[in-house]
Amino acid sequence: MKDLLVYIVCCSIAIAVTPIIAKISIKIGAVDKPNNRKVHEKIMPTLGGLSIFIAFVLGHVFFGYPHFQFKAIMAGSIIIIITGIIDDIYDLDPKLKLIAQMVAASIIIFSGGLYLRSINLPIIGLVELNYFGYFLTYLWIIGVTNAINLIDGLDGLASGVATITFMTMYILAIIEGDYFVMAYTLILAGASTGFLAYNFHPAKIFMGDTGAMFLGYIISVLALMGFKNATFISFVVPILILGVPVFDTAFAIIRRKLRGQSFAQADKEHIHHLLMTSNASQTKTVLIIYAISILFSAVAIIYTLVSPNLGFGILVVLFIIIQYIATKIGLLDRFFFPYSKITHTDENTISEDKILESTISEDKTPLDKDEN
Repeated sequence: MKDLLVYIVCCSIAIAVTPIIAKISIKIGAVDKPNNRKVHEKIMPTLGGLSIFIAFVLGHVFFGYPHFQFKAIMAGSIIIIITGIIDDIYDLDPKLKLIAQMVAASIIIFSGGLYLRSINLPIIGLVELNYFGYFLTYLWIIGVTNAINLIDGLDGLASGVATITFMTMYILAIIEGDYFVMAYTLILAGASTGFLAYNFHPAKIFMGDTGAMFLGYIISVLALMGFKNATFISFVVPILILGVPVFDTAFAIIRRKLRGQSFAQADKEHIHHLLMTSNASQTKTVLIIYAISILFSAVAIIYTLVSPNLGFGILVVLFIIIQYIATKIGLLDRFFFPYSKITHTDENTISEDKILESTISEDKTPLDKDEN
């Protein structure tokens, strides 16, 4: 009953605060104007992520669980929030946002002492990561932070996926007996749900980079809390929970590299773009992606509860299916390994495909503002 109370209170705070944030956002010019690259058709306030952060902070005040690393988590979160607010108002250079993310990650690593020290791999056993652990930790935090930002392209998409992610992490924290992660994933699930009430189609407010970066950042950090005794499973489970944004980001990088483009080269071939093209419905597209996220989350829970060998087998099968579907719907070029040798035709066909691909209109980079 207390857990339900935490969720309801944090949800209620976000519901109460969001209309106020929307008015402030419009007043200070933190808005997203429609254009031919956007889905929305009117000016929208973009500081919605601030309401999620406020609900998170108040949730900590009312229900917070004491932990020595929380100060570092909060300090890093404040840097992310300030960066997001400035970006939502003035449109920061992506390089400056990346620097801010690295600073926030550094606080977690060096002040919070939260980084990957070793990993226990199947067959191989315990492997000391040493300085490579710092690199992996930076990669994880910055990667997840931008992965959430990348999928923030339709009404309610990022906030809904984040809610599913937090609830899944909450369930896994119960299984592991991690009370800190239990408390804060529940607080954040409530905050995200409350914001979703205004963000689902037709949205009244966007979360902007303020919300997308904060959600990505806090998800990455809470996932790291489970890496204290890192095993292969502890790496795989968060990736499964974040299946949609992680795989969409990975496929975007691979797709662009196969075309000889920069990994930050914009395109309109993310999963929500392709689904929107096929059914022309924001609501249906978002619900489909919710279902996919729930599937990934279910696999993550099963993976945790069953034997590692069976879990690894499920993971391999899932990866093959994902890659095949991604190739079919266009998330990956059809010449991507291992299907390249099967589907390869001739160089002329490849050249024609590249000519067609070069005409695709640009959208945004992983560090850009939301696409709504």
